Amino acid sequence: MNEKRLELALEAAGLGQFEWDEVRQVLSISPSAAALVGVPAGDVPTKGGWTWDQLIHGDDMARVTALRDPLVRGERFQVDVRTVRPDDGRTVWLRISGAPELGPDGTLIYITGLMSDITAFKLEEEQRVTLMAELDHRVKNMLAAVQVLAYQTAKRTTSLDAFLQNFSGRLKALGSANELLTAARWRGAAVDHVAAAELGALAPGQTSWDGPELFLTPRATNALSLALHELATNAVKFGALAVESGHVDLRWKRLGNGGFELIWSESGGPTVVQPVRRGFGTTLLEQVTGRELNGEAVVEYRPSGVRARLTAGAAAVAPRPESVPDVTTARVVETVAAARAPRSLKGSRVLIVEDAVLLALELETGLADAGAEIVGPAYELEEAMALLDRPIDAAVLDANLNGRSVMPVAEALFARGVPFVFATGYGDNGGAPGGFEAPVIRKPYDVTQVAAAVADLLAAR
Repeated sequence: MNEKRLELALEAAGLGQFEWDEVRQVLSISPSAAALVGVPAGDVPTKGGWTWDQLIHGDDMARVTALRDPLVRGERFQVDVRTVRPDDGRTVWLRISGAPELGPDGTLIYITGLMSDITAFKLEEEQRVTLMAELDHRVKNMLAAVQVLAYQTAKRTTSLDAFLQNFSGRLKALGSANELLTAARWRGAAVDHVAAAELGALAPGQTSWDGPELFLTPRATNALSLALHELATNAVKFGALAVESGHVDLRWKRLGNGGFELIWSESGGPTVVQPVRRGFGTTLLEQVTGRELNGEAVVEYRPSGVRARLTAGAAAVAPRPESVPDVTTARVVETVAAARAPRSLKGSRVLIVEDAVLLALELETGLADAGAEIVGPAYELEEAMALLDRPIDAAVLDANLNGRSVMPVAEALFARGVPFVFATGYGDNGGAPGGFEAPVIRKPYDVTQVAAAVADLLAAR
């Protein structure tokens, strides 16, 4: 291959060739290499000795000088360094690879090498590091929030059943907020999506919400989700949603300061009286929610119905994200309501397919306590497929098993006429995974809810 064809091939591959003449103290740069570093092609005089400071960023020179000893031993090298292009001032990351040539007496006389622009790769690497640090921060914040919710809920409940019910509901509210934020790549969540997630499947026909398109920061999204959950829980237990004639109306509007105001109004329910005891839900609404929204929260116990006014400052409002799910996909689809009473699974054989060991153990314990004979649990797809030749009356399936779809298991069960329920955190909000007409329970869930769903499946056979 002649020199011109070689240069064309290197240019096509995004590579530039260079030669370092140690004897003449000259760096020869090919046209393709010159295009990478922003200097004229040809010979570049140096200051003498082992210095490339005409091209290499000062902070990276130590990496270049560290190559001196390996080169004089005749070893090949590769190093990533920055260069500041003299033509436009841009900083470019280069990956430089080369091989030395030694003279008869073993002294270094020549270096031949290639360079490539890896700026995009380095930027992606920096973004990954930043994203991992942000993820670590969010996970720790979420774990801390869960810890506080558990402690405060336990502190204000008098029975284990009440604790499990209250704590599970609050976890679900956080889970719904997280799902909405994930759909928008954690750039924010719309108020109407938060309302749909908390109220959409609650007392159909008895809830309504309306307001302008408005997006919340992740922190404000979590706060509003918990606030609406607490208000809805109270409405179901004691307020408008405790009777069929009651109604909850949710309205919000923008404020001149860049924030917003949200009004929760209950009507048509039992006569409301001021609660004699302040639970954690009340504390959360009146103290935590307002501060998290950079505003305030005021709850009024009017005889005609509870009225809550939440105001938020401009810091709680986020710009419209680039990726915005529509209302139908934003709503968390869950086709199984919380169980109101224990359900018996005595004599039934239930397959558990769940890749999270702790959840699988919890399912195993809860379903066994309900009387079921457990098949499995299976933690991997192959384990689940191997269990299908056993007698099975029903199954509980996680949709995603360590990155692999559970659909082969679901299809095999469907072919055999074995009913199953999806108990999953996998983000398919359009209905049951795979298009199956199967009950769906979203994580985090109450095991009694799963037992109730399995009991209903068995009763329908």
